[in-house]
Amino acid sequence: MSRLSPLNQRRWRNFKSNRRAYWSLWTFSVIFGLSLFAEVIANDKPILVQYRGEYFTPITNFYPETAFGGDFKTEAVYSDPVVQCLIRSGGLEICFDTPERVIAQIASGAFDPETPGFEKGWALWPLIPYSYDTSVERPGAAPLPPNAQNWLGTDDTKRDVLARVIYGFRLSIVFTIIVTTLSSLLGILAGAVQGFFGGLTDLLFQRFIEIWSGVPSLFIIIIMFAILGRSFTLLVVLTVLFGWMGLVGVVRAEFLRARNLEYVRAARALGVSNWTIMFRHMLPNAMVATLTLLPFIVTGTIGALASLDFLGFGLPSSSPSLGELTLQAKQNLQAPWLGFTAFFTFAIMLALLVFIFEGVRDAFDPRKTFQ
Repeated sequence: MSRLSPLNQRRWRNFKSNRRAYWSLWTFSVIFGLSLFAEVIANDKPILVQYRGEYFTPITNFYPETAFGGDFKTEAVYSDPVVQCLIRSGGLEICFDTPERVIAQIASGAFDPETPGFEKGWALWPLIPYSYDTSVERPGAAPLPPNAQNWLGTDDTKRDVLARVIYGFRLSIVFTIIVTTLSSLLGILAGAVQGFFGGLTDLLFQRFIEIWSGVPSLFIIIIMFAILGRSFTLLVVLTVLFGWMGLVGVVRAEFLRARNLEYVRAARALGVSNWTIMFRHMLPNAMVATLTLLPFIVTGTIGALASLDFLGFGLPSSSPSLGELTLQAKQNLQAPWLGFTAFFTFAIMLALLVFIFEGVRDAFDPRKTFQ
């Protein structure tokens, strides 16, 4: 903290004084930090495999079944009992006949270690042995209720719900961070230019924004997806193109109010460039009003992604989407765990983000003090 300027140190102290925002930041950071390592937490491939004295990392590398003594040159299916037996036994051919029995004997210590070719191996599995697109082998009709194998049950295609929530949470937050950052930068720049220069520049910008805001964004998204196909990058670009106007109005108003104040006139008299005045002197004074709207932009972006996925116009169907999970909850009312999971995931995520930005807003407000 000693490297921060006195002003930023004061802001950090104010933020820490807001206990709800401070602990929400820590909670969200832990949850999001864990989701960044989703491949290590939830995956249908082992993290590390030890086979005949060599180490393999299946979650980051491709290994054919032949690398573990199998017959096929395609990628090893590590959930297959035959492959698991080959890894544990060092590639014994008996694994092709009775893999479950050999695995049980090795685990219990009843397997003869003097068997020719035997060399004990092991595999370190993630906490959740399923990825977001892994079909779970459980008897019964999907969706299946929670149990010790699937802590939050499965969806209507027998995919593990908890794994999809972890991957979907990360996808939603990454999407929101990218879209909010780009939209805010464009909105602040446009609002600053309008408010500072005014006149014809402001008039032309306002007319353009009025026209652009009247374009039906959902229809454009549907048309673009029909032409180019659904993808994460295209959805980010389209969302930014139609979402950058959220901050223009408030930034423009703040710059219109401040451009005739004394410190701006003094800076102009000293020969300071317009861009320096705008972003070095005027923008910090407009940050409180800007940050007030950020929680709405963040939650609106998350809601927009979920809504598009719910309607079927969002990310590709193979993506781990919280909106698609909500759609499944609607279509499977006999499976209440889907609805409860979607609700609490959105509620916790949005509540934490709102609390955090509330603290950030108060920390930047020079009139706000905490005891």
